[in-house]
Amino acid sequence: MLICRFSHTVILCYPFFLCFLTLSERATGEKDVRLKILYCGVCHSDLHSVKNDSGKVTYPVLPGHEISGVVTEVGSMVRKVKIGDKVGVGCMAGSCRSCDSCSNHLENYCSNMILTYRSTYFDGTPTYGGYSDIMVCDEHFVVRWPDDMPLDAGCPLLCAGITTYSPLKYYGLDKPGTHLGVVGLGGLGHVAVKFAKAFGAKVTVISTAPNKKDEAIKNLGVDSFLVSHDQDQMMAATGTMDGILDTVSAHHSIQPLLNLLKPNGKLIVLGVIPKPLEVPVFPLLSGRKTVAGSGIGGMKETQEMMDFAAKHNITADVEVIPMGYINQAMERLEKADVKYRFVIDIAATLKDESDDQ
Repeated sequence: MLICRFSHTVILCYPFFLCFLTLSERATGEKDVRLKILYCGVCHSDLHSVKNDSGKVTYPVLPGHEISGVVTEVGSMVRKVKIGDKVGVGCMAGSCRSCDSCSNHLENYCSNMILTYRSTYFDGTPTYGGYSDIMVCDEHFVVRWPDDMPLDAGCPLLCAGITTYSPLKYYGLDKPGTHLGVVGLGGLGHVAVKFAKAFGAKVTVISTAPNKKDEAIKNLGVDSFLVSHDQDQMMAATGTMDGILDTVSAHHSIQPLLNLLKPNGKLIVLGVIPKPLEVPVFPLLSGRKTVAGSGIGGMKETQEMMDFAAKHNITADVEVIPMGYINQAMERLEKADVKYRFVIDIAATLKDESDDQ
């Protein structure tokens, strides 16, 4: 199982063998932006791709969809950004731009949406992600970088940020005084807490790990903390929450979470869970409760999220690593041994380390 990257590039074989490779990137088209990548976050979905958990990955694949950088070239019809601008690229590289979803700024739900990596572009070339030094992207799928947003701690927001911001907005959980539960305190969960607090919500973290309580309360400012396997704590919180964002990607029962919701409460599933969930019907009927999902957001909302985050000083908590540490980072990520997102310092470490190979 092989992973690659271009220019001064990376190949990963599971279990986690790293070397460097040079790949070619498509030419800059008239509506394209070429950027020098400075930082790239390491998302849990990158690990899924490395391991081919879906069984559908075609190698070589170059991961990375939390990308920040600076524009080095623009096509003749580009109006959104100019050379020298700081920009970001998230999970999408293209869509049909004509369907109902695209017309309503929901490119993420377009049936022809093109992923930043692991997809094929319209011209037949493969899409490559951000574990690299350069990228070419349609200007529509480039985010203008807010002036006050750090390039390292800001790039995970292009995935983790929009994944949590979008359902808070869509499902009406962004109102002051809303009681929100956040299941899991990891890459998604800690960002969900920050957005919810900025919206004025009361936030309860629900976790299997009691040792995360001090971190959640003292550092992230949550209002309360529930240990999900503590029956007394869960019982005491029955019927208290307006909504819950479930960020956990491992298989788990949602029955205890539904019990925490008030009537008309909403459980929003955000984690990519490998096995089908069992959905108990009675709690839905008796409390008119909703189980729903949400996946990233459209480009208009992604820009809105980045601007909101900059205004409210929201960033991810990151551990910045050199490119050569990516194998160890993947191993640690699999063990949930990171607070809370790895970010690769591409500009400072990629070229030097590839030259040493």
